[in-house]
Amino acid sequence: MADIAETAGTAHTAVDALVTVAPRPPRRRGIECALIVLAVLLSVYGYCAVGLAHDGTVPPGTVRYGAGLGLLALLAHGAVRLRAPYADPLLLPIAVLLNGMGLVLIYRLDLDTPGNRAAPAQLYWSTVGVALFIAVVVLLRHHRVLQRYTYLCVAAALLLLTLPIFFPAVNGARIWLRLSGFSIQPGEFAKVLLAVFFAGYLAANRHALALTGGRAGRLRLPAGRVLGPVVAVWLLSVGVLVLERDLGTSLLFFGLFVVLLYVATGRTGWIAVGLVLAVAGALAVGWLEPHVHGRVTDWLHPFASIEAGRGAGQLAQSLFAFAAGGALGTGLGLGHSVLIGFAVKSDFILATAGEELGLAGLSALFLMYALLVERGYRAGLALRDPFGRLLAIGLASIVALQVFVIAGGVTGLIPLTGMAMPFLAQGGSSVVTNWIIVALLIRISDSARQCHGTAVP
Repeated sequence: MADIAETAGTAHTAVDALVTVAPRPPRRRGIECALIVLAVLLSVYGYCAVGLAHDGTVPPGTVRYGAGLGLLALLAHGAVRLRAPYADPLLLPIAVLLNGMGLVLIYRLDLDTPGNRAAPAQLYWSTVGVALFIAVVVLLRHHRVLQRYTYLCVAAALLLLTLPIFFPAVNGARIWLRLSGFSIQPGEFAKVLLAVFFAGYLAANRHALALTGGRAGRLRLPAGRVLGPVVAVWLLSVGVLVLERDLGTSLLFFGLFVVLLYVATGRTGWIAVGLVLAVAGALAVGWLEPHVHGRVTDWLHPFASIEAGRGAGQLAQSLFAFAAGGALGTGLGLGHSVLIGFAVKSDFILATAGEELGLAGLSALFLMYALLVERGYRAGLALRDPFGRLLAIGLASIVALQVFVIAGGVTGLIPLTGMAMPFLAQGGSSVVTNWIIVALLIRISDSARQCHGTAVP
């Protein structure tokens, strides 16, 4: 017995020693810092290129712009280094580069619309976004804390979605709150809150969703008492958005719901059901709602206004801009995408990128978005807790769905829905929300890369 006890004690000591010397994952904060510097330099180069092409001189505010963007990026990097040292080193540099290029494109369009300058406001909102990014990284000690506020998040999201109903419509949609010259788009913040709710509820009920209920053909349906609450919240949120004529965000919420339901249950049939319902809903709304019906008509016949002698519409001008860009683009500051009209800095800013950066630059932007989404998915799949996995995949899917819907709309692949391209487009609410999404992904990736001392490659 004494020999057995001694052997067991020796084995226990050996295990303790192995656990003690287990290697920690590499922090890679130096790589992150180098990539941030590169992102800032590329943005400053773009700013200079716009000035040289348009006026023949370097813009007078170049140093101020570069210093401001660099200071914001380094403050965000400092917060990550101190509070999330094992976070993915690519997330923050990608966000800095996309935000910086968005400021460059908006400044370039401001030169052709001197009476409607949007770059200073966008820089202000970017500062607010980085400040909230730092607050999330510093104050949120672990992503699982958010699971405690699952139902508070859904209540706040529904309240935010409902408020614009009581305000006047802008460009056919009731999605804005405007008070004394100040405007905000509550739906942008609601999408993050709904992602937290969907992740928290589906994580808590994942076994019941996967193992209970009946069958409809080859698809096994979860029990109504389990699936009912989350379906009711989704229907309520989408219904409010339909009343507000915000079909882009409705499509985003529907896609988010289907993706997280598939991840929670592991049933591929939900993807097919989601596609069928999305097509059916789009056809019904497109036929019955005049505002949406007009956009569908423009999508089907983008050159009809030219044939009728009324000039090119927004979608036609967007297609002309992409065609003019060719493979390498006309060069920053040398395009004519401003002919698109009032939405050139928001819905159609991708057309400016396509014309002046060409297919090569546009592909680089899409690769940046793809890499951002992929790192979010990678962090989620590396986690063991279901809530963190669902939250990371949900947040990354928000970015992926937005990019698909917007890029598809301005290139004529699908009808235009009116959303903001993440980080690129003009819109304070959008850029602030996207910085919060990146902060949450950094917090989740920090937990994922510390899991049992193993790094996510």
